[in-house]
Amino acid sequence: MSQVQALPQVATSRKTLTLFDASLIWPATIDAFMKLGPRTQARSPVMFVVYVGSILTTLMYFRALGDASERASSGFILAVSVWLWFTVLFANFAEALAEGRSKAQAASLRGLKQTVMAKKLATPKHGTAWLPVPGADLRKGHTVLVEAGDVIPIDGEVIEGVASVDESAITGESAPVIRESGGDFSAVTGGTRVLSDWLVVRVSANPGETFLDRMISMVEGAKRQKTPNEIALTILLVALTIVFLIVTVTLLPFSLFSVAAAGAGSPVSITVLIALLVCLIPTTIGALLSSIGVAGMSRMMGANVIATSGRAVEAAGDVDVLLLDKTGTITLGNRQAAGFFPAAGVTEQELADVAQLASMADETPEGRSIVVLAKQKFNIREREVGSLQAVFIPFSANTRMSGVDIGARQVRKGAADSVRKHVEALGMPYPAELGRLVDDVSRRGSTPLVVVDAGRVMGVVELKDIVKGGIKERFAELRRMGIKTVMITGDNKLTAAAIAAEAGVDDFLAEATPEDKLKLIRDYQSQGRLVAMTGDGTNDAPALAQADVAVAMNSGTQAAKEAGNMVDLDSNPTKLLEIVEIGKQMLMTRGSLTTFSIANDIAKYFAIIPAAFVGTYPQLKALDIMRLSSPDSAIMSAVIFNALIIIVLIPLALKGVQYRAIGAAALLRRNILIYGVGGIILPFVGIKLIDMVLSALKLV
Repeated sequence: MSQVQALPQVATSRKTLTLFDASLIWPATIDAFMKLGPRTQARSPVMFVVYVGSILTTLMYFRALGDASERASSGFILAVSVWLWFTVLFANFAEALAEGRSKAQAASLRGLKQTVMAKKLATPKHGTAWLPVPGADLRKGHTVLVEAGDVIPIDGEVIEGVASVDESAITGESAPVIRESGGDFSAVTGGTRVLSDWLVVRVSANPGETFLDRMISMVEGAKRQKTPNEIALTILLVALTIVFLIVTVTLLPFSLFSVAAAGAGSPVSITVLIALLVCLIPTTIGALLSSIGVAGMSRMMGANVIATSGRAVEAAGDVDVLLLDKTGTITLGNRQAAGFFPAAGVTEQELADVAQLASMADETPEGRSIVVLAKQKFNIREREVGSLQAVFIPFSANTRMSGVDIGARQVRKGAADSVRKHVEALGMPYPAELGRLVDDVSRRGSTPLVVVDAGRVMGVVELKDIVKGGIKERFAELRRMGIKTVMITGDNKLTAAAIAAEAGVDDFLAEATPEDKLKLIRDYQSQGRLVAMTGDGTNDAPALAQADVAVAMNSGTQAAKEAGNMVDLDSNPTKLLEIVEIGKQMLMTRGSLTTFSIANDIAKYFAIIPAAFVGTYPQLKALDIMRLSSPDSAIMSAVIFNALIIIVLIPLALKGVQYRAIGAAALLRRNILIYGVGGIILPFVGIKLIDMVLSALKLV
């Protein structure tokens, strides 16, 4: 074979960014100024009003400088203008900081894209000649050889060989994984590295279409599209803004014509009306809305989950039905021996001894668990197959049994019906009461294995699916949130019912086929429910494509990953529960800050309107409960508070409110109590403190 230059090594970890990482602050500050273009500002109607107000007050400042009659008020106009620009910049900074975190994650992924030399095979078979070609020249359908130490040049499917692969650069997990031809663990990702042996890989994507390319585009916050709920909220905010805009326009005549002649007081300036408009429209949530969505996707990435869009993250928060695979999600994935049930005339220790003998060469998790249980219960030492001159009989789909032959002695364990045929073929009796033992074990949701020694039936070993610790409590939390859990399994209905009861799921689908899964999802969706599920195989692709939230395992097939709208880099089926929590946390954060923003506006309305208009309507003095220093101080204090509260809330928007497993009604009550009441109280306190500072410094 030809030789090729040493291929570059891949980083084995990804940098974890803190909330206010120093490497993000300066770029976000620069980006905040870069976002001052009209086209960018127009994406947020609420902040666009502030942007226009900032421009108008700036123009009014320069006009005041040139007009001797207005020069005295130029300082106040300048101060208002500066703080309005700060409000716009703080909103830009919040969005830029959230996007910066996503861009940093994308940059670390982009660093994995290296121009490596690939070993392109002339024919798709190991051992044939290969030519070194740049990875960028590979196309879908080409086949390449990847040997120990080589970087896999591009996404593909293993068609020959088995090897351990270092995927830490993608997943952050240092432990290598096995990739082999056939089955659900044949997909390999470009940028990962083969540690041992070799693989023949058929390229499954063209350059620019690889999984790594998709990951980069997914986590780039700047390319995020607004979700339906976010669009609906934006419409609400626009409506509120229009209402206050109409109110401001209605008050505009007071700024143009002096009312002093009528004895009503001094006129209200346009600067005051603009400042008042900015303070009363929902600028807080308008400034933070985009950053909340971007941060939600970033938190998904922090959990090693790649979401194809903000819509997928939001849908995870709205999900009310979870379809969960039994194996690996609800149970540990490997059945374990839980008990020995001897036949009549046989002691439990005798059964354990023979069961261990039948399993001593069985390297499956089930077989090893039988050996361990026999040792734990009866201190039966494990024996060596070689010392007994025993011949191991592996399990086969035809016989559905395994065991050992020691000379003429045949020791077997296996499914009840298969063992019965084996015993009857040897001309030995099969005890009638054994059927009762088998049925008892099956009714508990376990798998019965019948053990036989030289034709003599010894009894039954119970293999039990071990339900994961704490999973029942997590399902109870989901139930309190109004989420229905459905277990999907290929087990028979009796076994499935027992495991479902032990795990605490709400429903189950037994003997599930791909068609059954698809039908179940469609049935729930026809009832107006949102469904989430996980999958890793090609046979899961139809159901994944139908589900509202479809989490494909990174270790799964290419078809599954393309059908899903999320990819779990850790290939952990239980991650679905965490994904739902992150989605709900994003919705909770948006709801909490929206409640706070609207409550803020209500409070500012009652806090500053009397003080701001007391010069025009002296009668309003009675309503000036805050006793602010002057109308100018009231306006300045409100404008400053309006800008600073955005900065104060940026950490909450990026980190998210604390997740709590509570229902919608309880969540609404909590939001009103904490963020509603808090949003009303805080402006009174904040504006008064700022007014006191301005007054003490004689700035107004």
